[in-house]
Amino acid sequence: MRNQELGRYAFLSAVAFVLLSGCGGSQSQMTPAAAPATKGLASHTVTPACSGSRVGRAQCDVLIENTGPHPTYSGWDAAQLEKAYNLPSTSDGSGQSVYIVDAYDNPDVVSNFNTYRSGMGLKASTLNKYNQDGQQSNYPSGSPGWGVEIDLDVEMASASCPNCTINLVEANSNSWSDLETAEQEAVKLGGTIVSNSYSGSGGSESAYDSPGVEYLASAGDDGESLYDPATFDSVVAVGGTELSTSSGARGYSEILWPDSGGGCSSTGESKPKWQKKSKYAKSCSYRMGNDVSAVAVDAAEYDTYSEGGWITVDGTSISSPFCAGIFGLAGNSTSQDGGRTFWKPGSHHRDLYEVGGRFTGQGGWGSPDGIGAF
Repeated sequence: MRNQELGRYAFLSAVAFVLLSGCGGSQSQMTPAAAPATKGLASHTVTPACSGSRVGRAQCDVLIENTGPHPTYSGWDAAQLEKAYNLPSTSDGSGQSVYIVDAYDNPDVVSNFNTYRSGMGLKASTLNKYNQDGQQSNYPSGSPGWGVEIDLDVEMASASCPNCTINLVEANSNSWSDLETAEQEAVKLGGTIVSNSYSGSGGSESAYDSPGVEYLASAGDDGESLYDPATFDSVVAVGGTELSTSSGARGYSEILWPDSGGGCSSTGESKPKWQKKSKYAKSCSYRMGNDVSAVAVDAAEYDTYSEGGWITVDGTSISSPFCAGIFGLAGNSTSQDGGRTFWKPGSHHRDLYEVGGRFTGQGGWGSPDGIGAF
């Protein structure tokens, strides 16, 4: 089994969560801590690409494994991930679009997108890049840290849905006002699937609740902490797993990635109506996540802006855009409803692999087994 846990990510943040709030206490005063300099699992350490406070702003959630650049890719590739999650990636997704919202600019993203697709054996495609005003010019100032996130997001959406059109909207900064302007611009441009791999406190749900749009967000890497925008009930909170090869019928096995964000809302988000009757959410008086999960450890990424080529990364920044691509494969995003998509009673849960049980908080209802639950 790959990468067994040594310790909880952002330990101090998790302790603060327990001491100050508890699952049913007053969590509106809880604020996210800055990410530590390094952290990781038993076999490696990682460095957050975006450091700094998440209070009143957002930071990206990608974690860079401290192994340096590789001459070729190292980590889960697109073909392995498509097989692990039983995806119809070669046949479905044509005519569908996935929108990615990130902060700042990565000037190398188009060439890196093309190199990733070529290295993964995916057909050539076009990446549409916009600023927060919808222009295909006048991009924001660059940020090497957010640049790693940007490359990862467009590449992971490609990995699950290579036939989808990928669109990137770059916010001027990581302030909520800029990110939310970019979020709304993605919808104006026609987005019905919008993925966000960042987290913090102080966001506004009104920027993430346009009718007919399926929003996704990384649950973060703080362990049992759920922040904006993943905490909003209009957003699918996407947690993380550790994926391994196995001798079973599936050929793969999964366990919950212990550092995955999730649990009870850490920003005091009200419990949505569709969770109030669920026996699984009764221990928490606020919005509870996650809704779904997917691989969050050891993904291959190509980035030249900051990291010099092929690198290996961790974090729920992998799982959110990857699941966004699966909504593209399913082709029915306009009829879905944020986090409630995975809380509807019925048989669609049979289209999710269990990760530690049918609902495990951080693991949500499970990971994708095809597109039936999407």
